[in-house]
Amino acid sequence: MTTAQQLSILIPAAYLLGSVPFGLIIGLWKGIDPRKAGSGNIGATNVGRLLGGRFFALVFGLDCLKGMIPTLAASWVVAKGGAQNWPDYLLWLAVGFAAILGHMFSIFLKLKGGKGVATSAGVMFGVFPDYTLAAGIILLLFLACFFLTRIVSLSSMLGAGAFPVVYTGLALLRGQQVLGQRWPLLAFAILVGVMVIWKHRGNIKRLRAGTEPRFVKKQTAETV
Repeated sequence: MTTAQQLSILIPAAYLLGSVPFGLIIGLWKGIDPRKAGSGNIGATNVGRLLGGRFFALVFGLDCLKGMIPTLAASWVVAKGGAQNWPDYLLWLAVGFAAILGHMFSIFLKLKGGKGVATSAGVMFGVFPDYTLAAGIILLLFLACFFLTRIVSLSSMLGAGAFPVVYTGLALLRGQQVLGQRWPLLAFAILVGVMVIWKHRGNIKRLRAGTEPRFVKKQTAETV
């Protein structure tokens, strides 16, 4: 099979994996439907507020993996066959994009889903090696903003908006082409950033109104 054929097979597989609603599964396992409690979102932040920080970490990690695993598989296919032209890059990135779309518009939830932060992070780490270092820097930026503000949405949007800039800066430092045949890498970084911020438009309204909740440690009695 050619590189293009292998990547084409990975695209629907990535969408299906991305569609798995880990936040909902874990919430129901613990007796809470996150769609009907808190913010109504199935993502790690809402589950964490409802069940505690360890469940935030669990859901975030699983959602991250469902973006990273298919994208790493695509990166392996590309490394083996080589990406020479922009159509090759488009197919490679389409695998990660499919995982993100699966999370945001899950086939198992009537095309509803989460905001895609953790899955997008997994995809960025999985586009190896082109995005991986930039993703690590963005993770540090996210953590710094979160520890200062305790606001997950603000930290997520900051990371999403900064990623294209960090990727471009690192690519230039490495002497890599940013446009030319590699233009899909920059375009995809911008697209994902815009999508994540767009999914946070309700949070933006609350941030402007000063009503966006901060993430606080849940009391042990509430998590039993």
